[in-house]
Amino acid sequence: MALMPKRVKHRKVQRGRIKGNATRGNKVVFGDFGLQSTEGGWIRAQTIEAGRIAAQQYVRGEGRLYVRLFPHRSITSTPLETRMGKGKGEPEAWVAVVKPGTVMYELAGVTEEQARVCFARLAHKMPVRCRFVRRRPA
Repeated sequence: MALMPKRVKHRKVQRGRIKGNATRGNKVVFGDFGLQSTEGGWIRAQTIEAGRIAAQQYVRGEGRLYVRLFPHRSITSTPLETRMGKGKGEPEAWVAVVKPGTVMYELAGVTEEQARVCFARLAHKMPVRCRFVRRRPA
């Protein structure tokens, strides 16, 4: 089941634009290794779930996966072959807004090479460019 919020204040939001780099959620906090976006974009709830399943299948029982994304924003669209006017379309999907530098997934309890292979599989599914990052010693 794809992620979506239980309640929202506004059902339909304007498109807006993604400016600047991530100042929050840009460090590996929960795990030892992370998958960080290098460009901005929207990631659909189905894509987040597909990445989670791919990582869980690879890690099996030995590691712990942390998903650092949640789709709070709705995307609307009007049906095909509909004339102009008649207002904004109905909510169709839920997306997470990702800025450059956002850590999307984290892994703990696995070796670095296992994490690299796992995140390489995840990066193929993501609509934004990603890179592998390590936790910084505090």
